Amino acid sequence: MTTRTIKLVLVSGLSGSGKSVALKALEDAGYFAVDNLPAGMVETLLEEDLRDEKIAIAIDVRAGDSIHTLPNVVARLRERELDLRLLFLEASDEDIARRFAETRRPHPLAERITGGVHACIAAERRLLGEISELAHRMDTSGVNANRLRGWIKDWLGLARNRLSLTFQSFGFKHGIPMDADTVFDVRVLPNPYYDPKLRPLTGRDADVKAFLAAEPAAGELITDIGAFVRRWLPAYAKDNRTALTIAIGCTGGQHRSVYVVEALAAEFGAASDHSVLIRHRDLHEAVPTRG
Repeated sequence: MTTRTIKLVLVSGLSGSGKSVALKALEDAGYFAVDNLPAGMVETLLEEDLRDEKIAIAIDVRAGDSIHTLPNVVARLRERELDLRLLFLEASDEDIARRFAETRRPHPLAERITGGVHACIAAERRLLGEISELAHRMDTSGVNANRLRGWIKDWLGLARNRLSLTFQSFGFKHGIPMDADTVFDVRVLPNPYYDPKLRPLTGRDADVKAFLAAEPAAGELITDIGAFVRRWLPAYAKDNRTALTIAIGCTGGQHRSVYVVEALAAEFGAASDHSVLIRHRDLHEAVPTRG
């Protein structure tokens, strides 16, 4: 058994969810990247005298029946001196079907599953269900490649062996994130959208912050959500969870949810017993931010 300290990232997820983008982002970050490796060969690869000690491996349904052995492989790897991380990418059926239609590529299960791409997606979700529960999940629905690369970069910066706590804003009109463990609805707060001066801004801009900070309900809601998360965070950690995603939703995902996420992340980021990530799923990238 090798005595090297290896940083190993296993990437899995649904076909069409962005695994190629993730693997390329890891490669750009200095990882030796291997795509479509059978699960049973992961440990064999680690025994090789590789120059690189940062390795990223993509494993999915293309590996055939060996995908069923991945949970056992992960269990064995966790007994070794590895910096092991698991990443699972997913997206809505509609997004995945659209991506396959745009690329005109067949789904990897098309030869085994009848009923078209939606039947293949459903079958793939069943096959990968157990794996998704072991990993840090990212919902790439409506997320472009550039934003996903940013998420990967942020995720890689997390400290090892600490529960990662992700606060994610979203707009209900775009659907609830599939990777959310807990969802809070902040649409009860006054909406800056109805102020023409605030409408083009976001919850990261100073004027919107001031507008919401002046509302007592906003502070109370942030306090209540924080208390809930703080109360149950130890239970999630005790359940051997490595990641917890708290999704905060408003109507469009631009103002209220962004403001609340930023406030909660600042509060929990000051703690030392967990790592904190911020994701703004539906925030318009073209909107400038200040403050």
